[in-house]
Amino acid sequence: MSLTTLPIAKAGDDIIELLPQMANRHGLIAGATGTGKTVTLRVLAEAFSRAGVPVFLADVKGDLSGLGQPGGDNPKVVARAEELGVRLTPAGCPVVFWDLLGKQGHPIRATISEMGPLLLARLLNLNDTQSGVLSIVFKVADDQGLLLLDLKDLRAMLEHVSEQAAALKTSYGNVSAASIGAIQRGLLSLESQGGAQFFGEPALDLDDLIQTGAGGAGVVNILAADQLMQTPALYSTFLLWLLAELFERLPEIGDPDKPKLVFFFDEAHLLFDDAPKALRDQVERVVRLVRSKGVGVYFVSQSPLDIPEDVLGQLGNRVQHALRAFTPKDQKAVKTAAETFRTNPRLNVTDAITALAVGEALISVLDAQGAPTVVQRAMVYPPSSQLAPLDPAARQATIAASPLAGHYEHTIDRESAYERLKGRAAPSEAPAADAPSAAAPHGRATASTEDQLTKAAISIGTSVVRSMGTQVGRSLVRGVLGALFGGNSRRR
Repeated sequence: MSLTTLPIAKAGDDIIELLPQMANRHGLIAGATGTGKTVTLRVLAEAFSRAGVPVFLADVKGDLSGLGQPGGDNPKVVARAEELGVRLTPAGCPVVFWDLLGKQGHPIRATISEMGPLLLARLLNLNDTQSGVLSIVFKVADDQGLLLLDLKDLRAMLEHVSEQAAALKTSYGNVSAASIGAIQRGLLSLESQGGAQFFGEPALDLDDLIQTGAGGAGVVNILAADQLMQTPALYSTFLLWLLAELFERLPEIGDPDKPKLVFFFDEAHLLFDDAPKALRDQVERVVRLVRSKGVGVYFVSQSPLDIPEDVLGQLGNRVQHALRAFTPKDQKAVKTAAETFRTNPRLNVTDAITALAVGEALISVLDAQGAPTVVQRAMVYPPSSQLAPLDPAARQATIAASPLAGHYEHTIDRESAYERLKGRAAPSEAPAADAPSAAAPHGRATASTEDQLTKAAISIGTSVVRSMGTQVGRSLVRGVLGALFGGNSRRR
């Protein structure tokens, strides 16, 4: 097996290999429940990691934590290796665990300003009128130089705008008490679902997702999503925000020899369910353009019908597991899946899709010229990592040994809209003599050690750059989707 390719399956005597230089042209893993999608995701993640490509994926079932440990002892894995005539080499990947709720991994946070009004409106399930009022609130915060970092900042800003509605009407438009109330109720609901823990500082530094471990293997970033899936709007909006941040902040690099990062979007239908056309159009645009940043996006879903046609057309590498054809909708999904492949005269794709065994798939990848290969019926390789999830103690030990341990665990609460509007801002402390003043935080940090405080100060310095514009403009930044809808672009 060549180190310049990523072998993922075998069709007879033919090895199906993904070309690293084509891996940023995105992909699709589809199939009914129980047909092998998760194992295929695991095998692809292992292959990318071995090639030195960092990976971000969501563990929606809670069964991917074993990626960090050598496997090979599962009877089904051993049987698959024997069936394919391949040598099984047990190996784990370097992993980092993340969790929006902060229980099963390092906390992930974003500021309210980074999320922006468009994605926040989707998260709160606001109608057009309410979304417009939310945009006004963000605009007033921009114009008055008020930082929106966490939920209490946004609540204070909503109260402020509501109180000043009459004075603001001429410059910004009508702000109804009913819309303010609807937004506040949405925030209360979001907080009850654990969403409040996601907003604040230190905000996620994307560089921490793009790391390599021992021997140059790409780090596999695993988001604990089994509990998060109980709030699908938060799950899908977070992943969309993260994809948008990658698009906006990474430099253009064209088509690299291998991706800078591979992003797996599991349960992809949640991204598009009930999404307005304007948002779907912007998702299509981000997917189309993010490949030039060296990011490969792989959607994982039950049916290709879950993915809008304009997005589906950009997914060059395809793995299609079995589909069922019990209903007219199922039959349409089978037909759609069959039509997306390059025809193989020796294979009836439509019949094959409904007859695939578990772990078997129809696969087409991009060749060196970027053209899809003819579809082949193949058996996905067995994974090298541990199939069983880690026990809680082993998981916590991995988190504690992570290079990021202690960096995101301690929240920071500096002066922002809440303190400014409520008149309760804590006095700024003089910066230490050996610390650059630009990194000194306003407000409080709960970290207790000097090392943690230093990390926190660095995080604040980074977040200040990400959250504020020039002193002249004093504009708060927006995520790329907000910018595409006329918001402010990120200034550095």
